[in-house]
Amino acid sequence: MVKKSIYKKLSVLMILLMVFSVALAGCQTKEADGKETIYLTFASGSVGGAYYPLGGGIAEILSTLDGVQCTSEATGASIENGRLVASGESQLGFMMGDAAHKAVEGIEPFDEKLPLKGLFNMYTAPEHIVTLKGSGIKSVEDLRGKRVSVDAPGSGCEVMAKEILDVHGITYDDFKVANLSQTEAGEALKDGNIDALFWNFAYPGAVVMDVTSVRDIEMIPVSNDMLDALTDKFAYYVSDNIPGGTYKGVDEDVPVLSVGNVVVVRDDMDEELAYNITKILFENIDRLAEGHPAANQMTPEMGHQTGIDLHPGAERYFREIGALK
Repeated sequence: MVKKSIYKKLSVLMILLMVFSVALAGCQTKEADGKETIYLTFASGSVGGAYYPLGGGIAEILSTLDGVQCTSEATGASIENGRLVASGESQLGFMMGDAAHKAVEGIEPFDEKLPLKGLFNMYTAPEHIVTLKGSGIKSVEDLRGKRVSVDAPGSGCEVMAKEILDVHGITYDDFKVANLSQTEAGEALKDGNIDALFWNFAYPGAVVMDVTSVRDIEMIPVSNDMLDALTDKFAYYVSDNIPGGTYKGVDEDVPVLSVGNVVVVRDDMDEELAYNITKILFENIDRLAEGHPAANQMTPEMGHQTGIDLHPGAERYFREIGALK
């Protein structure tokens, strides 16, 4: 009898919990006026990079839209973000332009075409090629025979490094390769354990400034001819400059190869939602820049150059303001 009484009480408790859960779920999907709330997740990047603070800023701004709640989540960045958005686990996310192109075309590391569209290109990230003053390395060709970090295996930075090297006729057989993280590479350069490194991020990069705090650096330019060859071959790359004075001791502009950083969504996102997201973010660039100065690069003229097809909602916004004819 005691057992039956306990089971009966437990059964009643479980029913009450189920009723409460259903009621709570209803509160999470409805506002007081009965209007549905749209919950969005923004796939950003790892803590310490530009993606992470920008993702938080985007989520905060999007949550001011009527009927929208957005949260940002730390991720492994471009490749993971493409898969998260395509699967519907996240609704928006950052991708490097080359990764976005490969995702929609089903090119390695993606084994199928992903249903993604671009909302806008937020900023460009130049490929930094850094050495220490006195190394004797003045050009990409001078990397032959040296110890060079090309970033983590399979990273977007390594892909760009390989493509820059390739147009110069250089392969991994021509130098000693190190696959070091950004922090590891900075320490190795400071200690003289490598001769040069490749980094890809928006300027100013904190790890570069960390190196310049104790060592004098030089930045290796990519010649105009090589930049033309790369941008002709890869539509998602652009010729760029890191302005002189960005880093201590580097007073002249440095010609570099850059890649866009695109906010992507699934191709079936509601058009009005995509339009409103694009509009409110371009109207709040100053707020985004408080999280990371890379947002200051946002312009409508650059924004529609995503390297993949624009979502119709975003396209409508850029046409409306005259940035896209």
